[in-house]
Amino acid sequence: MKKPVIASRLVLATALGFGLQAGVLAADQNTTVDQSATATEAVSDAWITTKIKTQLATTKDLSSTDISVETNNGVATLTGTVPSEIEIKKAEAVASSTKGVQKVDISGLKVKASN
Repeated sequence: MKKPVIASRLVLATALGFGLQAGVLAADQNTTVDQSATATEAVSDAWITTKIKTQLATTKDLSSTDISVETNNGVATLTGTVPSEIEIKKAEAVASSTKGVQKVDISGLKVKASN
């Protein structure tokens, strides 16, 4: 008598175990979000920002100490002040020539007011 009861309990426990395990796997597959593209974009944006800052700092006749750079999804935004309109154009050229830059926004880059 005990063998059929033990066998049926064993079958029931095994079935429940497989069922629960399959449910967990299905839930994991449905809720998993691919973060790789977002992580790649963040690394690329950080790399682009660093590269632009480095190039601005080494560009002849460009005062880059008052220029801030932020990159988001390949769009480089330059803000701050420079002594002349020519330096705005130089900064824009440096940023736009940087690998990975899709667009350059210089609307926040202004010429310092003369004293």
